[in-house]
Amino acid sequence: MIGIVIPAHNEELYLDACLRAARTAAADPALHGETVRITVALDSCTDGSRAIVERHAAQSNQRCAIDYLCVEARNVGVTRAAGARHMLRHGARWLAFTDADTQVSPDWLAAQLRLNVDVVCGTVAVDDWSPHRHNAELLRHHFHNSYTDADGHHHIHGANMGVAADAYLRAGGFEPLACSEDVALVTALERSGARFAWSAAPRVTTSARCDAKARGGFGDTLLRYAESARAAAAAGI
Repeated sequence: MIGIVIPAHNEELYLDACLRAARTAAADPALHGETVRITVALDSCTDGSRAIVERHAAQSNQRCAIDYLCVEARNVGVTRAAGARHMLRHGARWLAFTDADTQVSPDWLAAQLRLNVDVVCGTVAVDDWSPHRHNAELLRHHFHNSYTDADGHHHIHGANMGVAADAYLRAGGFEPLACSEDVALVTALERSGARFAWSAAPRVTTSARCDAKARGGFGDTLLRYAESARAAAAAGI
């Protein structure tokens, strides 16, 4: 069984699209009928996120089971770890991680598994910079020129990561960190001798949100990109 873990804290604006994309990836013929379980780890949600997951869960079938668990932590490391434990209890051999404001490609899971390694670190793309309004074009250009969206990159994103279950357990799993929990896991996996693919093949599209959920996370990084873009523009670079 393949497990998809999606942490969510008040993500009702994005979660429906995220789940629809994950369900499409779970139905990829290249998986040859292997069961996929999608679990949303709801962390301290006070919006409609749970109701969205329940609607999708009502459409579960033998090929794709959808469920959720509730965490009261306000901590993405704790939340991802809870989702991973849930998957391991259900017998997952592969753990695929993404975020609630992200849409994975139809072949996302198959692209991870085809690499035949213990860990897949993928890239992210942004297709709508409009939330940044007057900074949108500057930010799009700066990100395009500063980000390596190609094989051999060394970006680490919880929104696009896959780990073999045995490698995850050897590394000790996610630490209870409020941010950079994905970086800490990758460091532990490297220490454990896991085989890596730094690949652009598994594709995801994530939001260019301005309401960054965690300092040091991707949303916060985009805000710092925007500051750099403005400074570069002012300097005529």
